[in-house]
Amino acid sequence: MAYENIIFEVNEGIATITFNRPKALNALNGMLLDELAAALDEIEADEDIRVLVLTGAGEKSFVAGADITELATFNTLQSKMFSRKGQLIISRLQELAIPVIAAVNGFALGGGSEMALACDFIYASENAMFGLPEITLGIIPGFGGTQRLPRLIGSNRAKEMIFTGKMIPAAEAETIGMVNRVLPLAELMEATLKTARTIAAKGKVSLRAAKQAVNSGLEVDLGTGLKIEVDAFAICMASEDAKEGTGAFIEKRKPQFKGTLKG
Repeated sequence: MAYENIIFEVNEGIATITFNRPKALNALNGMLLDELAAALDEIEADEDIRVLVLTGAGEKSFVAGADITELATFNTLQSKMFSRKGQLIISRLQELAIPVIAAVNGFALGGGSEMALACDFIYASENAMFGLPEITLGIIPGFGGTQRLPRLIGSNRAKEMIFTGKMIPAAEAETIGMVNRVLPLAELMEATLKTARTIAAKGKVSLRAAKQAVNSGLEVDLGTGLKIEVDAFAICMASEDAKEGTGAFIEKRKPQFKGTLKG
């Protein structure tokens, strides 16, 4: 489909979604969320896509939050529906079978931080700023921020950010474990795509199994998590890619993972 608020590209097994409302600092509105959902549908339908990268258009902003001009018009029911819609769509990033990387190239505020938090990990440019400033508007994060941020950086640090609405630079976000790497803006996308290419070279089954095992295990006790890992390991061993990987190791050559989700 044709998109107006995002740019959707696929190249060599890597999908890239660029939030493309630069005049509004790529702020989230209902139409952008709908287009993101449609792009995720396309990704889920294509097993040859192995990694998804999210970034923002321009050099100032990843996503600067929800579109306040739209938000200000909502009544209680509309607000509830908008929050739920945002949660459902953003949660799909976490639930997506393939790895998702956020390349945060500027402001990631409110819904922007919440979007990045739903990704598997975050690379950020040196000028990136993170925050959940909703409290300064008399509201709270509504797209998952009160739940994902404490799980990632701990409840005390998360409460400080949420209660004060303060923004933190990329370097501090890296220090507290919110961001994996901080890079010069000019190097951000190439570094992100380099990692994406490394991931995309791995087997389809094992990538999905690894993400499912980690994410599912975080929500249960250790014993149950270990059982999840056993099942995921066994599924991987039944795949063609496992045969290729172990065979390549024995034969002292680089593996060529070409298996499908069917075997």
